[in-house]
Amino acid sequence: MSLHGKRKEIYKYEAPWTVYAMNWSVRPDKRFRLALGSFVEEYNNKVQLVGLDEESSEFICRNTFDHPYPTTKLMWIPDTKGVYPDLLATSGDYLRVWRVGETETRLECLLNNNKNSDFCAPLTSFDWNEVDPNLLGTSSIDTTCTIWGLETGQVLGRVNLVSGHVKTQLIAHDKEVYDIAFSRAGGGRDMFASVGADGSVRMFDLRHLEHSTIIYEDPQHHPLLRLCWNKQDPNYLATMAMDGMEVVILDVRVPCTPVARLNNHRACVNGIAWAPHSSCHICTAGK
Repeated sequence: MSLHGKRKEIYKYEAPWTVYAMNWSVRPDKRFRLALGSFVEEYNNKVQLVGLDEESSEFICRNTFDHPYPTTKLMWIPDTKGVYPDLLATSGDYLRVWRVGETETRLECLLNNNKNSDFCAPLTSFDWNEVDPNLLGTSSIDTTCTIWGLETGQVLGRVNLVSGHVKTQLIAHDKEVYDIAFSRAGGGRDMFASVGADGSVRMFDLRHLEHSTIIYEDPQHHPLLRLCWNKQDPNYLATMAMDGMEVVILDVRVPCTPVARLNNHRACVNGIAWAPHSSCHICTAGK
């Protein structure tokens, strides 16, 4: 607290390594909690769970655990009511689901869809369904997206064991898939989109996976790295191309014709996020 009794406006935490992945927890009983993933160019990497100490007004490390390879993405379970187990998912060589306790974090399940092969196709990204937290979707360099079903098994020592199974796997693109995201359209459970190295944005419906809709294709067929759905209006999404200096805004009702091209950056864009409270605001980050 400052001398005048006001809260600090800027909080700072310095991790012991380069931070690559980051995600806020949304549980109501775990305010101001972040998960941070390291980027170390070797097998042994770390994930830190960082929380705000209200008394000292400082972020402190609550927990650190080992992770194979850097996490390409990490995400807390989208549980705004605190009714599910306190879970954290990470992607890298596989999708891992971790259970977070007061003193330690343990691996709850490792979701591997390559059981018939020694080859492991790295996961580029994943998304956790906000409407049904039992659904997760992963994207991979092997051109596929996999939708995973998470379930709570039998109670063992008063602890529900979480496990997962493949609900469906589909060849989503002609080349590597770089990102996947569920849409809030149509109830928010069944629609998702993906982007990849073939330069296209494709939309899928879990109820009709024999068809997909190409929403957009990059004119030069540059790889598309990320996509992000508007939080308030599921008709809109944003994407960006590799080494591109602009963000493309799309309307799924008008495929292949961008609503806008945001080109104020002077170097390549590497991050996009829609505002949680407004359909009209988007934040973009560049080098």
